Amino acid sequence: MKILVLNGPNLNLLGTREPQTYGATTLPEVEALVTALGQARGATVLCFQSNHEGALIDRIHAARTEAVDAIVINPGGLTHTSVALRDALAGVAIPFIEVHISNVHKREEFRHHSYLSGIALGVLAGFGVDGYRMAVTHLLDKAS
Repeated sequence: MKILVLNGPNLNLLGTREPQTYGATTLPEVEALVTALGQARGATVLCFQSNHEGALIDRIHAARTEAVDAIVINPGGLTHTSVALRDALAGVAIPFIEVHISNVHKREEFRHHSYLSGIALGVLAGFGVDGYRMAVTHLLDKAS
């Protein structure tokens, strides 16, 4: 199995950006965790982060030609604004799980709407960076 873990804008700042909301774990630590989780189960986990919507869309398109089986995505602020990101995910037809470190439903009203949730396999919000582990584990269990 091959899983792509995508992180959107500002997630490169994990560990230093608003630690009271996002915690102290860095993005490289999250990537190491999910990569090791995949390896332990005989799967490949690829990781990619960009602050640019187009780069994320290009990476999603490339996933189809790379035979990626599933995607875990934390789209960051693009969750609430990007029809283009939604269209890219719908267009490649790769199952995906949407992850949010914070509980977006306890935050500002504008964060309550996601353009992606309606086509996602599932949504995890508010479990901190453990949401990534939960998503990857679910995908691996489903593939077994």
